[in-house]
Amino acid sequence: MHRDASLDELGDFLKARRAQLSPAEVGLPDSGEHRRVPGLRREEIAVLTAISTDYYTRLEQGRLQPSVPVLDALSRTFRLDDDQRAYLFTLAGKSASSSPSRGARQQVRPQLLHLMDDLTLTAGFVIGRYTDVLAWNRMAAALVVDFGEIPEDQRNYVRLVFTDPAIRTLYRDWEDMARGAVAHLRMDSRRHPDDPRLTELVDELSARDEQFRLWWSSHDVALRGGGTRLLRHPVVGDLTLERSTFTCADDPEQQLVVWTAEPGSPTREALRVLASRIAAAPGDPGGLG
Repeated sequence: MHRDASLDELGDFLKARRAQLSPAEVGLPDSGEHRRVPGLRREEIAVLTAISTDYYTRLEQGRLQPSVPVLDALSRTFRLDDDQRAYLFTLAGKSASSSPSRGARQQVRPQLLHLMDDLTLTAGFVIGRYTDVLAWNRMAAALVVDFGEIPEDQRNYVRLVFTDPAIRTLYRDWEDMARGAVAHLRMDSRRHPDDPRLTELVDELSARDEQFRLWWSSHDVALRGGGTRLLRHPVVGDLTLERSTFTCADDPEQQLVVWTAEPGSPTREALRVLASRIAAAPGDPGGLG
C-alpha cells in the first residue's frame, strides 16, 4: 500500500513537538516518576486535545489525515507559532488561514504598498479576500476608476465589474474578463466558504445580474495569474496590457496585480501620456483601504 509522505512527515512533526513539551508547560501534575522518553505521552496529548489516544496514535503513525478542528486543537496543545501552524496544516493538506471576523476588512501589507507606490507607468492594485480592492496607485485610479470615491464596503472588484456601467465600457474583453473574475472569486471562496460576507456578495450579485448568477453556478475556478487586458480608455484610447500577479508571502489572501505594457508599443506611449497628465493634476488619487 502506498504511503503518503506528507502524513508520515506530519507524524514525525507531532512526535518532535510532543518530545519538547513538559507536563508543567501544559498544566499537568508532575508525578515525579521516570519517563522513558522526553516530553509528554501520547495519551496526555490526546486528553489535552480532546481526542482518543487511538486517534492520536494513528496521526503519529501517518495513518490518518486530521480534520481542521483537530489541527486547530493540536496547534493549541503544542503551542505552535504561526509558521509551525501553517506547516502543520500544509502537511495535512488543509488551509491554515483562520476564518475572518464578520465585517473585518484586511489591512494591506506595507511591503505591497511600498512596491506599488514605486510604479509610475504601471497600474498596481492590491486585491484581498473576495476581490476586495485594498490599495491602488495613481495609474490604477487613472486607468480604471478612482477607488477612493467608492465607499469602502463596496470597494470590491467583482462587484464593480458587474454593477458599474463605466467598467463594462472600459473593458473591450468584458465578458472574458468578467467570467475570469467570477472564477477567481469562486477559487478564493474555498478558504472561507461559510463566511457571511461572501454569501452576501454572491447573493447580491446573483440577484442583480443574470450572467453572474449563471457563471457562479457553473463552478468554474481559476487562480489569479497572468494574462492580457484589453481596454478602451476614454482619454488615451485602446490599450493592450499584460497582467501579472504576485502573492504576498505574509498573507496569501493579498495579491499585488500589475498591468504593464510592452516597451516601444503604442500602449506604452499612451501610458506615458497618461502619466504626464497625472503628474500635472492636483491631488493624489492613489490610496489604500
